[in-house]
Amino acid sequence: MKSEEGFITSVAPGSFARRQNRCYASDEEFLQALGEAMREEYQAIVEAGFVLQLDDPGLPDTWDMANPEPSVEEYKKFATVRVEALNHALRGLPEDRIRYHICWGSWHGPHTTDLPLANIIDVLLQVRAGAFSVEAGNVRHAREWRVWQDVKLPDGKILIPGVVSHATNVVEHPELVADRILTFARVAGREKIIAGTDCGLGGRIHPQLAWAKLEALVAVARLASKELWPSQPRARR
Repeated sequence: MKSEEGFITSVAPGSFARRQNRCYASDEEFLQALGEAMREEYQAIVEAGFVLQLDDPGLPDTWDMANPEPSVEEYKKFATVRVEALNHALRGLPEDRIRYHICWGSWHGPHTTDLPLANIIDVLLQVRAGAFSVEAGNVRHAREWRVWQDVKLPDGKILIPGVVSHATNVVEHPELVADRILTFARVAGREKIIAGTDCGLGGRIHPQLAWAKLEALVAVARLASKELWPSQPRARR
């Protein structure tokens, strides 16, 4: 099968900044410096003809690490500073060549203290990206398709929900994958959906399982597309 487009991942400043700041007077200065340093990589990826995928699990999952737990509003201010640093680093780059990925960490655990997507969605949509990749296949976050009933995806933007997950060795049933794709198409618009994975599969599950999940994803996405764009009946003569 011939590929039509490729993407290369790069870390967002906010996730990189979870390393300790030892040289700057404030976290804001540290983030701005990281953004400027990463900007060269972002430009190089786009100029080479690839889509730039910004991986930023820290946007939602730093909440789980904060002690003491902040209020939602305090955390949104914390996250907004990181998005502003990212947007500054992306200045001038074409949004339609940028996708932005968040998740709640790949660690295998209960995830009962994850920050709900609804609490961070407005900050997420501030990122200057043409597409947003969100974790939606694992059992803790699969219900959050409902968020898109209340939040309109901005015009010209694409949503990439994870419909197969790295969090389980079980290969998702094709009907379940199809249901997930069709659900997101209904709530966000069929033209605005690309079926994706929750997160990178490599290193998290056995390669044979990863390929089985990807093969199921591709096959089911084709079937879902046929259902969403049924062929027009031929006119009778």
